[in-house]
Amino acid sequence: MSRKEEEEDDDIVCLDESFFIDDNYQITDFTFGSHVLQLYCLQSASTDFDLTGQLVWPGAVLLNDYLTKNANMLQGCSVIELGSGVGITGVLCSRFCREVVMTDHNEEVLKILNKNIKLQESLDDTICCAELKAEKLEWGNSAQLNHILQQRSEGFDLVLGADIYILLDLSPNALIGTNVKSTDLHLKLNSN
Repeated sequence: MSRKEEEEDDDIVCLDESFFIDDNYQITDFTFGSHVLQLYCLQSASTDFDLTGQLVWPGAVLLNDYLTKNANMLQGCSVIELGSGVGITGVLCSRFCREVVMTDHNEEVLKILNKNIKLQESLDDTICCAELKAEKLEWGNSAQLNHILQQRSEGFDLVLGADIYILLDLSPNALIGTNVKSTDLHLKLNSN
């Protein structure tokens, strides 16, 4: 190796994923109708290294506003939320639903999601009626999906997602089945 190549090698800096991680979470209050939710989240975007789930995005706020105004459709439902991020929609749904499973694919985002589940458990809040669970789910990963569905033989009454989009070319059967109920939002998740 020449001296010039050695000098160039000395200038190379390799960064691991921890360089991109911002875990300076703050408890933030969100109000939807009469429901006040407290969640840990970032106050500004950290979009590097696929960490967009560390904060609340506008689509989740709009979805929660809609769900609050139409809470009757949630009563007694089992819900799976795709791309839950910090869990703002799942936490709201826990006030109305019998079961809420929140999913994300990123390990760092799952940490903050689990932290928010523990926060909800620690609050003296008798409004919540559903147990909150977090599960890893990479879209199109049939092993992870089957793990979730094995625990819930009836599937889910409602599939929710806000500010999400699919990066992969998934087959129609990869995530959502065709058992549509009274509204377009009521879909049953299955593995067929």
